[in-house]
Amino acid sequence: MPTIAPLIPYHRLGRTVAHRWWRPAAGTALVLAGTIVLILLGVGLASVAAALAGRPENADGMPSFGPLADLALDFLLIAALLPPIFAAARWVQRRPAGTLSSVTGRLRLPWLLTCLPVAAVAVAVLLGGGVALAAATGEDVGLGDDLAGWGPFLAGSLVLVAVVPLQAAAEEYLTRGWLLQAVGSLCRGPWVPIAVQAVVFAALHGWGTPWGFADLILFGVVAGWLTVRTGGLEAAIALHVMNNLISGVLSAAYGSLYVEETAADMPWQLAVIDVPVLLAYAAVIVLLARRRRVATSYAHPVAVPAPVVERPLVSLGRES
Repeated sequence: MPTIAPLIPYHRLGRTVAHRWWRPAAGTALVLAGTIVLILLGVGLASVAAALAGRPENADGMPSFGPLADLALDFLLIAALLPPIFAAARWVQRRPAGTLSSVTGRLRLPWLLTCLPVAAVAVAVLLGGGVALAAATGEDVGLGDDLAGWGPFLAGSLVLVAVVPLQAAAEEYLTRGWLLQAVGSLCRGPWVPIAVQAVVFAALHGWGTPWGFADLILFGVVAGWLTVRTGGLEAAIALHVMNNLISGVLSAAYGSLYVEETAADMPWQLAVIDVPVLLAYAAVIVLLARRRRVATSYAHPVAVPAPVVERPLVSLGRES
């Protein structure tokens, strides 16, 4: 009898043989507590180092190495989510932490590298179309503002390249990874987990404008659907990284890198353009996933009884 291998979708990878109803909640508590501890530790160490170096205080009244260092620290503090998330999967849910990455148990780097240029084109179209629509509707898009200069631009861009991938990946592992699978362990279908993580993702960015909040929910839904549809976080990480990196580099060029705004403050012009861009990105990614035969589910082998082997009868007497 052949071995039976049921196919397990990405959002159900948290429901292992060790699953209990309380494990998703306990794991979420570990993620929150662990992240808070790491953030406090990081802020404390950075403040002590700045104080020992005789640095002045920033706008928050903390010793600081400057606005660019504060920006880098903020992004790294978001990345502090990663260790608690992996620990929650491994220690609380008792499964390999790599199952947060994909159905193969690891982050599929070749597939991620395939998604990155597609995401870059999508973000470029979004920003270009949004700026054009804003200008056409009489909004001041700031293209006539003074440039920051090569020094600040290069310094800001280098910092962004170093920290944005970690920050964006951490947000994806939290929402499209941990939350999607935690809720998915309690729900058979994918749409409730997708909806829950999308709302949480939008809320974590603040309420902002109605347009911006709605667009964040749409981003979360599309990224969550792609995660389930392609069996991993790669497509979502690629889009998130390119969105933050390209928009951040553009802000660095105009010296507005330190403006305290999030995607929740997005104007309606960008939100309107973002809808078809997100849908087009999803369509292209699904097409590429089919052509490259990207694994979309995990084949979990189930033990079956060993076949019965008929042994030849042995005569108790001598052969003649």
